[in-house]
Amino acid sequence: MQGYIHPGYADSLMEFGTPHPLPLSRGCILERQIPGSSLCDAMGCYPLFCCKNWDGFYEDVQALGRDKDLVSLALVVDPFGGQTFADLQRCFDVVIPFKEHYVADLQRPLDEIVSRRHSRKVRRALRTVQVHASNKPYEFLDEWVDLYRNLIDRHGITGIKAFSEEAFVKQLSLPGAYMLRASLDGVTIGAKIYYLQGDVVHCHLGAVSPKGYEVGAFYALDCFALEYFADKARWHNLGGGSGFSNERNNGLCQYKRGWATETRTCYFCGKIFDERSYVELISNKAIAPTTYFPAYRKGEFG
Repeated sequence: MQGYIHPGYADSLMEFGTPHPLPLSRGCILERQIPGSSLCDAMGCYPLFCCKNWDGFYEDVQALGRDKDLVSLALVVDPFGGQTFADLQRCFDVVIPFKEHYVADLQRPLDEIVSRRHSRKVRRALRTVQVHASNKPYEFLDEWVDLYRNLIDRHGITGIKAFSEEAFVKQLSLPGAYMLRASLDGVTIGAKIYYLQGDVVHCHLGAVSPKGYEVGAFYALDCFALEYFADKARWHNLGGGSGFSNERNNGLCQYKRGWATETRTCYFCGKIFDERSYVELISNKAIAPTTYFPAYRKGEFG
């Protein structure tokens, strides 16, 4: 029970919902009150729903429909869960490709993974940047919070993605958590948080200072990660593009492609438990026809 699977990760998101453990799959979802209503629904933890036992997931979802007073459930499924598209369709009413996650096979030689363009930038960055690894990232909480605040200001991040300091206190203390730190002249200018789960290491978050952008700290960090985790995991999941777009040509996707050997599709899944309440909520909120799920929450994430 490490990283996203650990109950402590769901606890770190308590300001956005009440954690509800799923007993058979040993995953966790967040129950939320629906604005303007006495009703509740549930969502998976951001950014991915992960669980220990996918064989029990279907039964957990069915039990939610029987035992909990929920209108719907929405989540993004771990692309390393092993479930097929047909498996998800059997469990959910809505199953759509959400994002392509860029993945590196860590059994491949480094020069087969990293693009030539990225390799040049790595060499330039490593002339001045040093990278250090720690499996006790909570020791660098204050540095990390400062770096992430810079990311929030730079990109105008709000909502669940703008993790609070209280959330980071829990996330940096989870089993399986690692931090890679980039420094220049003894000053930390960038860092990335990782969660090691079985044979996969997930890149959770990354942030650098203005000086870090200037000297290419991300290039030094990402190259170091491929070497550092090569004897700890088979797969390195760099995640997908920004926002809700599956557009492969945006800048972040192009950057991540330079560290990847393949992609894996992340699916967004939705389940309606209470059809009548679902329809009434849409009607009461005068929601126009939309592919957003759940429709009555359209626009909540910008």
